Amino acid sequence: MAEKQVIILAADESEHSAYALQWTVEHFFAPFGSNTPFKLVIVHAKPIPSSVVGLAGPGAAEVLPIVDADLKKQASRVSEKAREFCASKSINDVVVEVIEGDARNVLCDAVERHHASVLVVGSHGYGAIKRAVLGSVSDYCAHHAHCSVMIVKRPKTKH
Repeated sequence: MAEKQVIILAADESEHSAYALQWTVEHFFAPFGSNTPFKLVIVHAKPIPSSVVGLAGPGAAEVLPIVDADLKKQASRVSEKAREFCASKSINDVVVEVIEGDARNVLCDAVERHHASVLVVGSHGYGAIKRAVLGSVSDYCAHHAHCSVMIVKRPKTKH
């Protein structure tokens, strides 16, 4: 049998990420049953504590271990939720990775390391100003990842 193509999915605690995982499983895995031609690698980028705190000087050394512990708990929750969802859908060929660093770099590096065919990211739906201030992970990956990048958007809710 030919080697399976790798799909990397960016995971965080957002509803957008959960929807992207659900969408990916429904479209790339469920139709094939146990004969899927894809391997799923779920990647969570754990921020570096100092990048979250954004302060230096007196007191920073005391705060960083607390922030790091919270980030580790968050990473554990993200990993566990992803594993549970995949197991509930009988997706067995899945790897969950937690890698410390900026999400943009972590995802592009994971694409290279796994020779991925597709990178899937959820769309947070930020407006132009918020995207300009925060930077868009999906935009960065679309320009820098060496594979196709799919941005999964949640359907708009009808009022």
